[in-house]
Amino acid sequence: MIEDDGYDEVNITSANGPGTTVIGGMVQVKSAKQLMEEEQAQAEVDNNKPVVRNLVNHVKEAWMQSRMSKQTQVEPRMLQSVRSRRGEYDPDLYAQITEQGGTQIYMMLTSNKCRAASSWLRDVMLANYDDKPWTLETSPVPDMPPDIMQDLMSRAEQQVEQILSQGANPTQTDIKQMLLSLKDQAMRQLTQIADHTTDRMEKKMHAQMLDGGWARALTEFIDDLTTFPSAIIKGPVVRRKKEMKWVKISDQEGAGYDLKMEDTLQLEWDRVDPFMAYPAPDASNIDDGAFIERHQLHRSDLHAMIGVEGYSEPAIRAVLEEYGNGGLREWIYLDGARLAAEGKNTASMSTNPSDLIDALQYWGTVQGSMLLEWGLTEEEVPDPVAEYPIEAWLIGNWVIKAVVNPDPYGRKPYYKASWEEIPGVFWGNSVADLCRDSQSVCNAAARALVNNMSLASGPQVVYNIDRLPEGENITQLMPWKIWQVTSDPMNGGQKPIDFFQPKSLSQELLIIYERFSDMADEYTGIPRYMMGGSAPGGAGRTASGMSMMMSNAGKNIKQVVANIDERVIDLAVNRLYYMNMRYGDDPELKGDVKVKARGVSGLLAKEAAQQRRNEFLNIALNSPVAQQIVGPEGVAYLLREMAGTLDMNADDLVPTPEEIRIKMAQQQAMAAQQQQAAAQGGSPASPNQGQTLEDGSPVTNQMPSNGQAGGSM
Repeated sequence: MIEDDGYDEVNITSANGPGTTVIGGMVQVKSAKQLMEEEQAQAEVDNNKPVVRNLVNHVKEAWMQSRMSKQTQVEPRMLQSVRSRRGEYDPDLYAQITEQGGTQIYMMLTSNKCRAASSWLRDVMLANYDDKPWTLETSPVPDMPPDIMQDLMSRAEQQVEQILSQGANPTQTDIKQMLLSLKDQAMRQLTQIADHTTDRMEKKMHAQMLDGGWARALTEFIDDLTTFPSAIIKGPVVRRKKEMKWVKISDQEGAGYDLKMEDTLQLEWDRVDPFMAYPAPDASNIDDGAFIERHQLHRSDLHAMIGVEGYSEPAIRAVLEEYGNGGLREWIYLDGARLAAEGKNTASMSTNPSDLIDALQYWGTVQGSMLLEWGLTEEEVPDPVAEYPIEAWLIGNWVIKAVVNPDPYGRKPYYKASWEEIPGVFWGNSVADLCRDSQSVCNAAARALVNNMSLASGPQVVYNIDRLPEGENITQLMPWKIWQVTSDPMNGGQKPIDFFQPKSLSQELLIIYERFSDMADEYTGIPRYMMGGSAPGGAGRTASGMSMMMSNAGKNIKQVVANIDERVIDLAVNRLYYMNMRYGDDPELKGDVKVKARGVSGLLAKEAAQQRRNEFLNIALNSPVAQQIVGPEGVAYLLREMAGTLDMNADDLVPTPEEIRIKMAQQQAMAAQQQQAAAQGGSPASPNQGQTLEDGSPVTNQMPSNGQAGGSM
């Protein structure tokens, strides 16, 4: 028996087609398949709107121009650099060598130079995991907040009123001097606060960069710098990551903690593959014109974008539905040539075993009228005819993201540098580019040397084939061989068999090789003695001469590091500082600071400063006059700084200034008690008077029976 639930009779029909169920003529229940089909249909309608199609055409036109320009001018150099580092010839030259039957020896000159340059830069930029080639400096004149200025004026008024109440009549000069004195005190306090804020911000930013993979990205960036015309690093980029955290839970037995996976937002840095970077054809730096980064995404990468702010979930799902089976690969000429240069299997071009999906990340400008049509307000786009910087993601014909660049200056989160910068040119010269000609000549000399040594290793034989007996075929030369020949029918006296020795040209070829190898040192600025090779003659035989030569060689690397400081580190750290200032929620980390990339000069200055700090500490500890001037707090500050440089916990070793002041106050009070007791004719108070041991017995100051002190000094 079915009980009446109080509702009218439910009429269930399927009149609206398969997959749709109508309940009571009011509520429609649709299957998951039909919901997905309707969602995809709506996504296609939205993606085919005129404004979206205009954006698609805009991005594709920029992509075509950038790709064609790079394909004809830059990519051949990049492929040659990859082959040089792997020790392989270009395909056309390899075919010629094979056809001639010569040796295929390849001298790894380029690989050696690139490896040395990378090691050199790593020693400078990443010598210590905890060290960093940048720092934050407090502004010389910190801005005075309005509340401090108001407090300063209130204090000045109180002092003036106090002087007037005492019957004095201060002059304008006296009041001005008093105000200047108060302002100086306030500025000193502001400077101390700013120094503290700067130190905290620097530590936080350093931790963010280490957690976000800065060291790894910089290491890969350095390898690219030596190999490719330009190296590019990207960040900080906000990404959603899974992280294990202890979460407080409550159950029937009480509260506790459990490990759970939670989504967190993290700032990360990445190395950008130079093969995947496409600047505008006329660009000289990242922010000149449009910039496109080509991505090759897995389905999981694309699915992880669902729910992230700025990305269109319907468009992403449509891409996964339409192109996910088998991947979407817009194969270009570069892909096949790159796979071959890297020694990979080119058969994957047709199979796409990883189901990769190509995406174009566009950074450029669009007209404000288009942004208004996309739904932005007039407040966000005040001028419809102005150009506004945007970021857009394009997969096939689908726009999965289109947002305004959040940077107030419209800057892109990319930073590039070259081993040798060429003014006005985006792609500079790498170490592989600079020694390419020397590499070619050294290879040619080495091939000729090996071929010549092979020919000159033994005699060559010339014989008259007409004078060989029937069936005789001379193919080998061996000791004690008996030669059978026929008589000379012409009686000309010519030898049936003759021997001659080819001339060895090994010395001449070695001279050519050494000369062009030396030219590679000059062109790249990386001499072989900097790579652990033998010391050169002449000035290199003495310690002072060798030091001078290494110093001169270091001038080239200093220029390279200066390029990295100015074009990469300074801009990247500035962007991170701006993001912390804008989005951070800790007011004590906000201050007026300046980012300074130190590079080589900074690291060398740090070593010199450490030596001077040691000398100053030695004076402060051994000079009674210096101790009276700096006081115990100054000595403690120096010891704290020294402990920090020795990777020691200064808090466990050196007391804080507050603890020092309390201890000094106790000593002064004890000394005053002793003086008072001595003035009254009593015995001086014991330093341990009133103190007890753990068992409750009083502390005594009796000397040991042997007359020696009970402790070591």
